[in-house]
Amino acid sequence: MEKPDFIKYGAMRLPPGFRFHPTDEELVVQYLRRKAFSWPLPAAVIPEIDLGKYDPWDLPGGGSEGEQYFFSLREARYLNGRRHNRATVSGYWKVTGKDKPVIASRCSQLVGLKKVLVFYRGKPPHGSRTDWIMHEYCLADPETRAFSFSQRKTSPHSSMVPSKDWVVCRIFKKRRATRIDAEITSYYNYSRIQNNNTEPIDPGPSLSSSSSSSSCLTDLSEDGEEGSSHRTASSPNGRET
Repeated sequence: MEKPDFIKYGAMRLPPGFRFHPTDEELVVQYLRRKAFSWPLPAAVIPEIDLGKYDPWDLPGGGSEGEQYFFSLREARYLNGRRHNRATVSGYWKVTGKDKPVIASRCSQLVGLKKVLVFYRGKPPHGSRTDWIMHEYCLADPETRAFSFSQRKTSPHSSMVPSKDWVVCRIFKKRRATRIDAEITSYYNYSRIQNNNTEPIDPGPSLSSSSSSSSCLTDLSEDGEEGSSHRTASSPNGRET
């Protein structure tokens, strides 16, 4: 059965009532890894773009303040170099902090790395910081990722090594706190102080969260379906339940 395509005019277009909100693990395991190895994707919801051609407010889809997701190829700044060119028309993306590991929950294996970047207008090092944020996900280094696929059934059309340096990016505009937000927070904190002497309400039995990936890294069949018997249902908002 042909999977629906939710990409129109270079941007994600979901039906009313649906929201795409994957976890870090789902982005790497279910989307980026499949994209890099040319395996079938769960759904066509993430478009491909050249991020260097767009400022964040001009991205396909209108540059809305909600989260947007894109596949993109990383461009090396220098030949044989590890630094990447992240310049755009009006500025550049600057990495902040250290890379964060993305671990497959069921296998406890390193599957990817997450970078946090901030967009600056102008040219480095004198650019002005903006509220645009990017989370860039890449697969783990070749030395650590190759073993994850050793048990997968191969075919003449499958590859154990990614042919291109794909990344998947989550881009959004950070919302600035307003005076109303501050007043709401202050009122909430005041209410908590007033209720400190009251007896706490029993929340009841806690709900256990499900794993974001229903199978380990080697459970994928050639058609992209999960081979594990532990399947999970996908909710309309993109998370598994």
